[in-house]
Amino acid sequence: MFPNKRLKLIVRILIILLGAILYSVGLELFLVPNSMIDGGVMGIAIMVSHVSGLPLGIFTLLLNIPFFFIGYKQIGKSFTFFTLFSVLAVSIIISLLRPVPSLTHQPILGSLFGSVIVGIGIGLIIRNGGSLDGSEIIAIILDKKVGFSIGEIVMFFNLFILSSAGFIFGWDRAMYSLIAYFISFKAIDVVVEGLDESRSVMIISDRYQEITDALRDRLGRSGTFLEAKGSYMNGDSTVLYLIVSRLEIAKLKSIVLDFDSNALVTIGSVEVAGKKYKKRPIH
Repeated sequence: MFPNKRLKLIVRILIILLGAILYSVGLELFLVPNSMIDGGVMGIAIMVSHVSGLPLGIFTLLLNIPFFFIGYKQIGKSFTFFTLFSVLAVSIIISLLRPVPSLTHQPILGSLFGSVIVGIGIGLIIRNGGSLDGSEIIAIILDKKVGFSIGEIVMFFNLFILSSAGFIFGWDRAMYSLIAYFISFKAIDVVVEGLDESRSVMIISDRYQEITDALRDRLGRSGTFLEAKGSYMNGDSTVLYLIVSRLEIAKLKSIVLDFDSNALVTIGSVEVAGKKYKKRPIH
């Protein structure tokens, strides 16, 4: 293995470890002491630990073991390795944090702060190729066989598990858990996608050249011209296609509509790879 590859691997492992620490802190010092649970296998582990009185770290590892074998055969050894490392780290850290007193016994504060910290931790792990939840492995496999997306399958699992918490911790805590789950879900998105998440934009306007010049000068973005033919009037038109950040969308629409209030602008999420997606200096 070349030194740069070894360094990248070490950095990934350290970031995953940081994510495991944050996740464990959010769970053990905020959510669990306030009788709230996370989704997925961890939620089941929390409920089983509460009922049995045994340490949470043990069930975190034991309940995920079957999914490691499934993931290794169906998804790949790299994903399985980082997931196994993540779960092992969380199991150990949770056990070490068990004697530490909760930082708050206010359920609102617990759900808010706990969910954000948990979401950031999970986001760091996912962004670096790992996972903390066996249900995600099952969702990836089922996605190929059923007509539901991975997100929809995971959401179904989690809603079922979070609803089950009402029978053990009470329905008010189950509702707090649901709030915490949605907040952590958004925190994961921010970490994985970034605040500067990319958007693809297609602009159809007769004044495409003026709009292109303005976007380059005022936004620092250039695009690509696509020749198109309309199905209604069978007329030729030029489509401007470009990539911008989510934070630049409002300014882009303002620039376009300044030149052509009848322009058609479509915006969609997109994942960008490569070095061409860079802003030019604004004149």
